[in-house]
Amino acid sequence: MFKKIKPWISAFRLRTLPLSVSGIIIGACLAEHNGAFNAYIFVIAILLTISLQILSNLANDYGDGVKGTDNENRVGPERAIQSGAISEQEMMLGIKNNILIVVGLAVALIYTSFGVSHLLLSLLFFLLAGLSIYAAITYTVGESAYGYRGLGDLFVFVFFGLVSVGGSYLLFVKEIDHHIFLPAIALGLLSVGVLNLNNMRDIDSDKIADKMTLAVKLGKSNAKKYHLFLIGSAIIVSAIFGLLYFSSLSNLIFFIAYIPLVIHMSKIAKAKEPNDYDSQLKVLALTTFMFSVLLGIGYIL
Repeated sequence: MFKKIKPWISAFRLRTLPLSVSGIIIGACLAEHNGAFNAYIFVIAILLTISLQILSNLANDYGDGVKGTDNENRVGPERAIQSGAISEQEMMLGIKNNILIVVGLAVALIYTSFGVSHLLLSLLFFLLAGLSIYAAITYTVGESAYGYRGLGDLFVFVFFGLVSVGGSYLLFVKEIDHHIFLPAIALGLLSVGVLNLNNMRDIDSDKIADKMTLAVKLGKSNAKKYHLFLIGSAIIVSAIFGLLYFSSLSNLIFFIAYIPLVIHMSKIAKAKEPNDYDSQLKVLALTTFMFSVLLGIGYIL
């Protein structure tokens, strides 16, 4: 039993978890700025988001594993099914158990936030929870997996950016305000950048496995230009937000995150080998998390 703990922890892909909660942090801090923060909502939302990210990671391991996409040609950490550490049947059971956890946390979050007095919002979030589960699983699982058709970037932008920031803010405030859109867009762009970086690393093995990510469709040169556009646009959009909603210098402390982002862009512009992209994955993910924390804190200081 204990021999299985390490493979499962590896399959959870812990390094992806800080990125997954970035939108919750921004939404919660902006809600606190408006005097609507609730610690119980925040904790349950974080747990739910982490559970959804783990579900996505397990489903990704399963989908790419059974399709043979994770093979010896792939660069990066060896996956659980690929290595044989976890069987396909065990992974599917893990996915089903994770879905139950997600559903339980979603019900708890919706009740804690809305109780019985906001029926329409409760129904909206039940729908969002269902769509989130569907999106987490069907990225690589199934014959019509959208990650194999170049649609992963769109889904990441929507769920990691717009839904994550806007949805978490709505949980606290019970309404949507215009000032959340630019941070949501910026975070969505950075999150897509993380996915694109992963896809640029795997572009050759994905092409062989017929996994038609957007990076594969664009080709190596255009995928790199696209990546620089994503990060550059995130910087511009967030800078506009900082200037439009400026009230004190503390609001602009997230500009610090521009330093590693610009360095990252420089390194990607020079990257040639898959390992050049792989080494930047953790950098971009953690920088995006830092960006979110600094942006959020800057509005509650």
